Amino acid sequence: MASAVIQRFICLCRYLQDPCHVARFQQLCGVKGTFPRKSPETEKEESELELSPNGACMRRGQEDGEQGVKGPQLRKSANTSVRQNEDVHGSPNGAAAVSGTDTPDGESAARTKSSSGLPDGPEQISSSTGGQKGESRGRVKPLRKNSLTGDVGQEFIIENKFLFYLFTVGTELGNEMFFIVFFPFLMWNVDAYVSRQVIVVWVWVLFFGQSTKDLVGWTRPASPPVVKVEVFYNFEYSMPSVHAMTGTSVPFCLFLLTYNRWEYPFPFGLSVAICWSFLVCISRIYMGMHSVLEVIVGFLYSLLILAAFHPVLDDIDTFYLSSSSAPLVILLLHIGLALVAFSLDSWSTSRGDTAQALATGAGGALACHMNHQLGLQPDPPLSSLPLKLPIIDGALLGRSLLRLLVGVAVLLAVRAVMKAVAIPLACRLFGVPSDDVRKARQNANVELTYRFLVYGTVAFCCIFLVPLFFDYLNLS
Repeated sequence: MASAVIQRFICLCRYLQDPCHVARFQQLCGVKGTFPRKSPETEKEESELELSPNGACMRRGQEDGEQGVKGPQLRKSANTSVRQNEDVHGSPNGAAAVSGTDTPDGESAARTKSSSGLPDGPEQISSSTGGQKGESRGRVKPLRKNSLTGDVGQEFIIENKFLFYLFTVGTELGNEMFFIVFFPFLMWNVDAYVSRQVIVVWVWVLFFGQSTKDLVGWTRPASPPVVKVEVFYNFEYSMPSVHAMTGTSVPFCLFLLTYNRWEYPFPFGLSVAICWSFLVCISRIYMGMHSVLEVIVGFLYSLLILAAFHPVLDDIDTFYLSSSSAPLVILLLHIGLALVAFSLDSWSTSRGDTAQALATGAGGALACHMNHQLGLQPDPPLSSLPLKLPIIDGALLGRSLLRLLVGVAVLLAVRAVMKAVAIPLACRLFGVPSDDVRKARQNANVELTYRFLVYGTVAFCCIFLVPLFFDYLNLS
C-alpha cells in the first residue's frame, strides 16, 4: 500500500516536471517560439537523445555496455552546464542553434534590422503554429541578457501584450531592483519593525532556496518545447523556484507581522498576499524558467521556512538590537553562511545572489543595532498598538515619494561608488587579474568580498545614514 502511494507520488512529480506543460501554458498566454527547422541529419541525431522529466538530456539505450543514467543529472560546474546546453540544444539559452544544415530552406542565418528595429531574416517554424511560418511582426527578445554568459536569447512572438507586461512585472517582484526599492520604502515610510523582520525571513529563504538548488542540481526546462522569455538566470539550477519562494514568503510574512499590529481588514491583507504570491509563481512558468513542480515546491518550501522562523522573529530582532555580542554574531553568521553556499558548487549567479542577500542582511542588522544603541528611530510604544492607517492624501503621498526618490538615489550612488572600488580592491587583495571583471568575479574570494562590501554598505546606509539625511532635509 505504502509503495503504491509512493509510486503514484513519483509519477505525479514527473508529470508536473514535464516541460510540455510549460510550453502549453505559454501558448495559451500567446507566447510562440521561433525554433528553426531541423535537417534530417539533425533530427536523427537528436532522436537518440531523451529528455528526462527535469529537462536534462540522456542518451537512449546503453553505450559501451554501460547502464543508462536515469533521473536528473548535471555536472556541478557552471561552465560544463553551459557546454552541455550548447551541445544538446544549440544556443546557451536552450534554443536550437541555426547552423548551415538547420537553416530553414537552406537560407542564410544572418539577420538584418528592419526600420522598426525588429530583425528581419529567414522565417522560422514556430513551436506552436503547427508548422506554419511565424510572422515577423511582434517578434522580440528577452529583456535582459544572461548574466553569466552574455547570451541575449532567441526571438519569440508575443500575441498577448497585456499578459507579457503583467508577468514581466510579476517576475520583477523577485529581482534585485524591486527589493532595493521595496525594503527601503517599507523602512522609511511604513514600519521599521516590520521591515527588519521581513528582511530576516527574506535572507534565510534565499539562502535555503539557492543552496537547495545547488544540492539538487536540476536544469531549467528544455527548449524546445519551452520558449525562453527570460534568459537572465537560465544557467542557474532550477529546483526549487527561488522567485516563487521570495514571492511567497515576503507577502505572507508582511501579512502575519502587520495584521495584529496595524488596523486593516483581514480579507484585504490575505488577498494581497495571495495575489502577490500567485503572480510571481505563475510568471516563472510564463517566462519558461521553471516547471510546474518547481514552482509548487518553491511555494511550499517557503511556507515551511516561514512557519519555522515566524515564532522566533521577535527574539532574533531583540538580540540583533540590544545584545552586545550581536555585531560579532551577525558578521560571523552571514559570512559563514556565504562560505557554505559557495562551497556547494562552482561559481554562478546563484552563489552571487546568495552572498548579496546575506550581505544585505548583515549590513541592515548592524545598522539597526547602531540605531538602537544611539536611540535613533525608536519603534512606536506598545501602548500605541494597533497602529491606524493614516489618511492618504496628496501631502502624505508627496512626502513619501520624495523620501523614496531621494533615498533610492543616495543608495544607487553608494552602490555605484562601491562597485567601482570593491572589485579592484578585492582583486588586489587576492592577486586576481582585474582586466576582465566577469572572469575576476568567478573567483569566490573576489565575489564574496565584492558582494559584502557593496551590498553590506548599501544596506547600512539605507537604515542608518539615509534617515539622518532625511532629518537634515526635514523629510522625516
